[in-house]
Amino acid sequence: MQTLLHIDASARKTTNSVPNYNSISKSVAATFIDQWKEINPEDKIIQRDVGVNPPDFISQDWIAAVFTPDEAKTDEQKELLSLSDTLIDELDQADIIVMSSSMYNYGMPAALKAWFDQVIRIHKTFTFDLARGDFPLEPIMSGKTLVLITSSGEFGFEIGGIREKMNHLGPHVRTVSHYLGVETFHEIKAEYQEFNDDRHRQSVASAHKTAAELASKMANA
Repeated sequence: MQTLLHIDASARKTTNSVPNYNSISKSVAATFIDQWKEINPEDKIIQRDVGVNPPDFISQDWIAAVFTPDEAKTDEQKELLSLSDTLIDELDQADIIVMSSSMYNYGMPAALKAWFDQVIRIHKTFTFDLARGDFPLEPIMSGKTLVLITSSGEFGFEIGGIREKMNHLGPHVRTVSHYLGVETFHEIKAEYQEFNDDRHRQSVASAHKTAAELASKMANA
């Protein structure tokens, strides 16, 4: 039995009365999750939609609480870190992270960045030791797989693509996911949304197909 942490980050929902307003990234992620549940219905799915319910941004007081030893934390500091503790517990349980995100201004939505800021936390998800030299940070968790599902209005963000250098979503997620214990990374993309042409429709259809196939492969592994 495995546990999946399903995180959606688009501000859009998938229940709008006008289908064109629905989130593409969330829809493709739902295809992955539905296919997984069809094969392994007993597996645990933890779902969190940070696009609809964004985590709090970290603050100076939050940072002070993080660096206060547990035995010295005040009740106010413990409360300030309670959301972070909950999010880290969800992450700790997960074998697989399924993360969907639209590309906003060539990067991740603020709500998803807030989630990362809440969970990448010293003594909880990473350790810091200057004895390691120029790379003092090491993740505490390990062995996790992340499936990133993205949607974008333009295209060509892949390695060698015409907008490779403008892609600050996938590479950013891949970099910081190391500190979540992620060792295997997959990315599924739906592109061309702003063009709304056959290329877009084909890209979305391909993303759904790839999501279903990857879910089947992973669920049967």
